[in-house]
Amino acid sequence: MTADAPAPTVPVDPAAEVVEICRNLIRIDTTNTGDDTGPGERKAAEYVAELLAEVGIESTVVEVTPGRTNVIARWEGTDPSLPPLLVHGHLDVVPAQAGDWSYDPFAGEIVDGYLYGRGAVDMKDFDAMVLSVVRARQRAGLPPRRTIVLAFTADEEAGSIHGAHKIVDHYRDLVADCTEAIGEVGGFSTDIGGKRLYLLESGEKGLAWMRLSAQGTAGHGSMVRDNNAVTAIARAITAIGEHDWPYEPGASMQILLEKVKELTGATEASTEELLAEFGPAARMIRAGMRNISNPTMLDAGYKVNVIPGEAHAHVDGRFLPGQQDAFLAQVRALAGDTVSVDPLTLQPALEYPFAGDLVDAMTVALHAEDPEAHVAPYLMSGGTDAKAWDRLGIRSYGFTPLRLPADLDFTALFHGVDERVPTDALEFGARVFHRLLDLA
Repeated sequence: MTADAPAPTVPVDPAAEVVEICRNLIRIDTTNTGDDTGPGERKAAEYVAELLAEVGIESTVVEVTPGRTNVIARWEGTDPSLPPLLVHGHLDVVPAQAGDWSYDPFAGEIVDGYLYGRGAVDMKDFDAMVLSVVRARQRAGLPPRRTIVLAFTADEEAGSIHGAHKIVDHYRDLVADCTEAIGEVGGFSTDIGGKRLYLLESGEKGLAWMRLSAQGTAGHGSMVRDNNAVTAIARAITAIGEHDWPYEPGASMQILLEKVKELTGATEASTEELLAEFGPAARMIRAGMRNISNPTMLDAGYKVNVIPGEAHAHVDGRFLPGQQDAFLAQVRALAGDTVSVDPLTLQPALEYPFAGDLVDAMTVALHAEDPEAHVAPYLMSGGTDAKAWDRLGIRSYGFTPLRLPADLDFTALFHGVDERVPTDALEFGARVFHRLLDLA
């Protein structure tokens, strides 16, 4: 706590409710199917608004699309000279096949110190941390130093169309005075050379979801055809899927590689050797250093003995900051002249400086709870609501602090089977976030 922070009127335990709130959120099914056939986020949003109202914080419910519900609240700080900080977390989760799981993905079971459930790490854990801390501080009469705008959003798992982007399009006054934000997929620890390194997300790759189309001559499958649309689309996606995109680490990843050299003493190691230090987490770190193009869907034909006149495919493309045009040009070149490439969803890559008061505050808050912590930035391979907030000039950092066991394959749990989070990591994160509010 800073010297000028108000003294709490009752004891503050920021982690007191974090596990219970996270369990309750997991038990509310907010599966996002991507086609509006899921249950939506309304029940979870109502639960969040109720938790805030219980401690005297009123919310604005934003529901442009029925059932796709967002909650925004303003928590006044003690220093009006500081611009508000946006703290955002999404309420939706990806689908889960219960038969694949060891425990019901929507039961919130606690087993051997882990809380299991869809959303446990993506990202009802952070939602719970925020709510636990806000409620504890409100009850203690301890407001944050800086006014906090709380945003609990819909539809992040399908591009934020019904969530953060709708807020920016129709309700921007609720968040527009914020200059910085913190959200998901950062602040978790990984083991490097026997030392804990916390990765703060300072940017994310751009997104290009593309539809490929090939035209050919339809006809009988027994005839010779030179312009077969299926052959053309297969050639294109093979070239795109097998293309070896080079490593091109940007500013954040360069800092990260230097930190790995420092922690391991491997000053002359290659990029691949340094990435190997992350163990299974290298799958995420490696993806943040290169463009990626993965074919994901195919659509062609209607009968085995009929050559179709057209064939289509979809490709999930992720590109590094500053490379959107070059990436699309390379994909089109790989597809060839006979296949068209049309971006259906195109969202920019983001990268912010790993510097400034907010980054310093996150680092100090981590060190206060874990004096042995090392901290470095990284560029995330996926995308978040940050892409929407960036449209308003808001810089967003990923900071969901979790101190994790060295042997936990954490990055595999995002959208994975048996998604789970250590309960003591949830409590650690709540304590770190509590400290951050007196520093940011």
